[in-house]
Amino acid sequence: MSEPVIVLDRVGKRFPSVRALAEVSLEVRRGDYLAVVGPSGSGKSTLLNVLGLLDRPTSGRYLLDGTETTGLRDAARTRLRGERIGFVFQSFHLLAHRTVVENVMLAEIYGRQARKGRRERALSSLDRVGLSHRVGFLPDRLSGGERQRAAIARALMGRPSLLLCDEPTGNLDSRNTGAVLDLFDELRAQGLTIVVITHEREVSERAQRRVSITDGVLSEHP
Repeated sequence: MSEPVIVLDRVGKRFPSVRALAEVSLEVRRGDYLAVVGPSGSGKSTLLNVLGLLDRPTSGRYLLDGTETTGLRDAARTRLRGERIGFVFQSFHLLAHRTVVENVMLAEIYGRQARKGRRERALSSLDRVGLSHRVGFLPDRLSGGERQRAAIARALMGRPSLLLCDEPTGNLDSRNTGAVLDLFDELRAQGLTIVVITHEREVSERAQRRVSITDGVLSEHP
C-alpha cells in the first residue's frame, strides 16, 4: 500500500466564537483523489488552510509526507509548503501582462530552484496539461479552461506531493469544467495526490473518494 501524503490526527481548530474543526482525522495516500464537500460555513475553508499550511490547528497533529507540521517554525512551514504543495484556486491569478509560459515560470521565483532551466521546466509543465500550443499567449486570449490549465501547470512546477484545489471549476462553464476534470483524472493516473474542495456534485463525483464536512465534523462517504 502506498505511503500517506496527509495524516490528520484529531485536528481541531477554534476561533474565539466558533469551533471550525472538531477533532478531524483523515488519511490520504499517494495517488488518492479526494473531494471535500460541504455547505458554506461548514469548515471547508478552515480545513483547506490547515492542509495548505496556511493556518495552524488548535489541537491534534498534521503530518505531510511524514513530517509533523504543527510544531514547525514559520520559515520551515513556508519551505515545506513550497516544496510539497501545489495550489489551484477558483480565480486563476494569472498576470495579464505576462505570457502563459512566463506566468508558469513565476512559480519558482520564491522557491529555491535554480534559475537555469526554468523556462524548460515551465514548458514541460505546460506540455503535461496539454497547453504547449498556447505558451506565448497572454491570458486574455485563453478560454477559462485554458487559464485554469495554465494555473495547474504553474502549480505543478515544483513537482509537488499534493495538488490542493479550492473550487477549481467555480468560474468555468460545463465544457471547460469537463476538460479540467479530465486533466485531474490524467494527473491522478500519473500518481499525483489530489484534494479538491468543492460544493459542485459533478466535481465531487469524479473523485475517487469523497468526504463531507458539516459544522467542522468530517464524515466519509462509502
